[in-house]
Amino acid sequence: MGRINQSFESLKAVGRKALIPYITAGDPQLTVTVPLMHAMVEAGADIIELGVPFSDPMADGPVIQLACERALSHGTRLVDVLDMVKEFRSKDATTPVVLMGYLNPIEALGYENFAHKASEAGVDGVLTVDLPPEESVEFAAIMKKYALDVIYLLAPTTDESRIEQVCEYGSGYVYYVSVKGVTGSAALDVNEVASKLEVIRRHTSMPVGVGFGIRDGASAAAVSKIADGVIVGSVLVNAIAEKADQPEEIAIDVAAILAQMRSAMDA
Repeated sequence: MGRINQSFESLKAVGRKALIPYITAGDPQLTVTVPLMHAMVEAGADIIELGVPFSDPMADGPVIQLACERALSHGTRLVDVLDMVKEFRSKDATTPVVLMGYLNPIEALGYENFAHKASEAGVDGVLTVDLPPEESVEFAAIMKKYALDVIYLLAPTTDESRIEQVCEYGSGYVYYVSVKGVTGSAALDVNEVASKLEVIRRHTSMPVGVGFGIRDGASAAAVSKIADGVIVGSVLVNAIAEKADQPEEIAIDVAAILAQMRSAMDA
C-alpha cells in the first residue's frame, strides 16, 4: 500500500479527515520550501501538494500565479522540486507528497525520466491540471509503473458519465474543485458540494478531497464533515506572499493557519 492510501486508511481508523495544504515549490525562495513542508506536517498536515512552478498556470488565480512568478524568478525547475522532495524525505519518510502542476515541464523532462526521478525522490502522486484522462493513457501507464498515483480533478460542471470515466482512470484520491472558476475566486457552498460528492461516491471508493474556497477553520471544518480530505492553497500562498521579504517568518504564519484548521476539523 502506498503512502497516500496508508494515510487515508490511518485517518479513517481514528475518525479524522486529511488536511492537505498546497504550496508552490521555490516560493519565495528555494531554501524556504523544505523547512516549510516540515512545519506544515508539525501543524497537522497529512498530505502535501507541492506545486511545480509554471509560466502559464491557467487554472490558478492571481495569488498562485504570482507565486509561480516568484519561484520562476529564482530559476526553480522541475528537477529542483524533485530535489526538494528528496531532501524532505531525509527526515520524513511517511507524509505523502503529490506534485501538482501542468504537463509541459514533465514533457520537457520526458515521462519515463520524470517518473523514475520522482519515484527515487519519494514523490507519491502526480496531478497534472491540463491532462484529461482520455489523453493520459501513456502517461498514466508510466506513472503507475513507478508506483505513482495519478490524481484527477472533478468540477461542479462535470457530468456523471465524465465522473465515472475520471474515477476509473485515477488513483490515490479524487480532487473535487468546489467552485467554478480559478483558485481563490469564490466562496464555496457546502450543501452543493455535499450533493456532488454523493454522485462521485456512486462511482468510486477512492477518498475525495475538496479544494478551492477553503479559507479558515470554519470552512475547513464544514468541508471535513462531508469530504475525506480538505485541500487548502490560496490562503497559505497569500500568507507566504505577505512575508516574501521576511522568509524566516513564513513557516510560523503558515503553520498557524494550518493548526487552526486542524483544530477546527478535529473539534
